Amino acid sequence: MFDLRPVGYVIGLLVAMLGATMFVPMALDLVDGNSHWEAFFVSGLVTCVAGGLVSLSCHNRRGEGLSLQQTFLLTTGVWLALPMFGALPFLLGATEARLVDAFFEAMSGLTTTGSTVFSDLESLPRGMLLWRGLLQWLGGIGIIVVAMVFLPELRVGGMQIFRSEGFDTFGKILPRATEISSRISVIYVSLTAMCALAYVITGMGAFDATVHAMTTIATGGFANYDVSFGAFTAGTEYVAVMFMILAALPFVRFVQLTAGTARPLLQDTQIRAFLLTVLVIVIMVTSWQVLTNGLGSEAGFRKVLFNATSIVTGTGYASADYMQWGGFPVSVLFFAGLIGGCAGSTACSIKIFRYQLLFATIRSQIRKIQHPSGVFTPTYQGRTIDDDVLSSVMSFFVFFTVSLGGLAVLLGMTGLDFTTALSGAAAALANIGPGLGETIGPAGNFSTLNDTAKWLLAAGMLIGRLELLAVYVLFTVQFWRA
Repeated sequence: MFDLRPVGYVIGLLVAMLGATMFVPMALDLVDGNSHWEAFFVSGLVTCVAGGLVSLSCHNRRGEGLSLQQTFLLTTGVWLALPMFGALPFLLGATEARLVDAFFEAMSGLTTTGSTVFSDLESLPRGMLLWRGLLQWLGGIGIIVVAMVFLPELRVGGMQIFRSEGFDTFGKILPRATEISSRISVIYVSLTAMCALAYVITGMGAFDATVHAMTTIATGGFANYDVSFGAFTAGTEYVAVMFMILAALPFVRFVQLTAGTARPLLQDTQIRAFLLTVLVIVIMVTSWQVLTNGLGSEAGFRKVLFNATSIVTGTGYASADYMQWGGFPVSVLFFAGLIGGCAGSTACSIKIFRYQLLFATIRSQIRKIQHPSGVFTPTYQGRTIDDDVLSSVMSFFVFFTVSLGGLAVLLGMTGLDFTTALSGAAAALANIGPGLGETIGPAGNFSTLNDTAKWLLAAGMLIGRLELLAVYVLFTVQFWRA
């Protein structure tokens, strides 16, 4: 059995840090004179003590490098432990949430999924709304570090193709995580501040601007109102579109840009493909709206632009009930949610680069069929794609499809209808947020689902956020024998 102490040290430290952030919404509730500050105080105290004790007990192994097994376990363990403690304020606070609802909301927040089981959000204390935003904001920067440090080293889903974008030396993965976190944090905080300022300029109050800026940059989608962005002006929708797109771009390009190198940002084929995808989807849905529903106004275009961008990036905001737009737009938006943003961003789902690698492989195979004696090698951004990368990407597509079908079947077995089960499974695995239909669509939420379905969806969020294979490998006998 491999040593778990280095893993426990990091998880305990992160849990304690999460507990420290609980005192921020506590202070806000104190200022507001809301008695629910006690829930944050108790939750923060318990979380800090628990995390601190675990970290201290493993302190003597903190400086050692992580093995492959330890890194896999750490990646999944962090995203399992943090929602467990992040659920405490919901469990003890003003929402009066049951355990399943509290855990679902915390998992949805930290995985930046955006699905919610809470209704009448306007009546919640500001501290609780801020906590929801903080969960997504912390989860957003956390997943960037995971995508840039851990997944490339674990060779999950083809992410090893980005190893050259960061740093080297697998045994020093924890110092790497610290270094990358410090660089990314500056960009992340700056974008959040700029987004909040832009929201204020377009008419949002300071509190709403702060919370929505955090959930926008995290591409999380938690809002302070049941109608989501339907409560705000047209200007805020355009601001949200701009920052959702920025948050879905590789953050390493922003780091390079601040260092004075703009060429990687401008020449990144992944970014070009992502922007083109958003443009094509917006044009398709807008054209349908104009030709079928006669909506040719600025407001009609804005609603399409906002909601399409929200779905593609996996943010999950809604400014209109697009279920009323017709079968074609709903179908387009459903599959758009399975595309996602760029690798190394806060966006979720399958990611653009995997489709690029898939199409490059298909194109290479077609040319081989046409010219059997020729030698054709798929490339990505001018580099030859290694066989192990192609194998990882193809495995990811297979696992994603099987997982989507399996989760949808399990949800159907709990009594959900076909549309709710399938779209709910897609929303969880791709971390999109809303599903389809009257129950979990853009005009509804997940509160009425049965407990078994909520547990299944929470598990789907975790699996999808960590790119499937990083979780599945823990269930193999070979992993524990190695």
